[in-house]
Amino acid sequence: MSLAFGRHYLAIPGPSVIPDRVLGAMHRAAPNIYQGELVEMMPGLLRDLRRVARTEKANVAIYIANGHGAWEAANANLFSRGDKILSAITGHFGNTWALSARNVGVDVESIDFDKKPIDPAQIEEALRADSAHRIKAVFVTHTDTATTIRNDVAAVRKAIDAAGHPALLAVDAIASLGCDPLHFDDWGIDVLISASQKGLMTPPGLSFIWFSDKALAASEGSEQVTPYWDWRLRSLSTEFYRYFAGTAPTHHLYGLREALTMLLDEEGLEAAWKRHAALASSVWAAFDAWSKGGDIALNVADKAMRSHSVTGARIGNGGAVRLREWLEKNAGVTLGIGLGMAAPTEPAYGDYLRIAHMGYVNAHMTLGVLSAMEAGMRSLGIPHGTGALDAAAQAIADAI
Repeated sequence: MSLAFGRHYLAIPGPSVIPDRVLGAMHRAAPNIYQGELVEMMPGLLRDLRRVARTEKANVAIYIANGHGAWEAANANLFSRGDKILSAITGHFGNTWALSARNVGVDVESIDFDKKPIDPAQIEEALRADSAHRIKAVFVTHTDTATTIRNDVAAVRKAIDAAGHPALLAVDAIASLGCDPLHFDDWGIDVLISASQKGLMTPPGLSFIWFSDKALAASEGSEQVTPYWDWRLRSLSTEFYRYFAGTAPTHHLYGLREALTMLLDEEGLEAAWKRHAALASSVWAAFDAWSKGGDIALNVADKAMRSHSVTGARIGNGGAVRLREWLEKNAGVTLGIGLGMAAPTEPAYGDYLRIAHMGYVNAHMTLGVLSAMEAGMRSLGIPHGTGALDAAAQAIADAI
């Protein structure tokens, strides 16, 4: 017998749960793309995209693409072949962004922190060693969705400044925007990328770049930018169609408009940050209890460096993959794979999983996932400590 009948819960780190209101906003006939409502709501969309990134000064470009497209856009606008970057890698996605730059001819110097948070002192040291100032940008992933490390972006900015280096600070916030505190202006970010399908609660298909005037000036010499990726056309044009290099992603824009209203004007961004922190704390509390009776541990030991949008964990002896399969079949819950923690050919690949608590998620959804996980561990005979559900519930109660 399976108890999976009913609404399935996709508890993976993107695409996240889409609010019915967002789906409803998209469920309409194709609009006029030359004048009227769609065109008139564009200034408000750009204003609110600045609000969600906590910036008053940044330029904003919207692309019909996923997060990989945002990487491509940043690379195309910023660099010519032979330009150099410093990439701080704390997991799979930091490595992949660096690889995307390398594949278009950028010279990438990497500091691999071996699935641990960034040490700003090493960034400063590498920049001081670059006396010729060849390094044009420092790449940082705010939340690496694979390891679930949350890096201290402001500390990296301080390291760049302490080194007296002119490098741009480029930040991947695909998994953190709308979930974790992020301040473009206050943290001295020059380039920020994100996408629609995680904290912004909109289906996959839109990506965004916020960029400072310093980054805009640095892009003037790029020899790789093409008309489609050119962020100047997408952010500085006065004609509506140029924002999208052609036909607009009409229904995605309606969905995004509704999602931003819910996030910024109804819940409030700071309240959303607190909600994500509370949900994350409940997941951590459950794992702390489970770990006391089994080969179970969170990926990130330091609470201060854990993502508030997604939690990665290890359940040894293939327990993670067995639990994921049990939940999918019997409980109507899908958890994320343990991306990047071990190669798919390695036995340890089956030891890792990820639980998303990003976007349109509340306490009963997260507590429900944890309860289903405990049921699965009991059914499968996976050794685990007791008291996890009580601890998770107490974490929620303490956060109210």
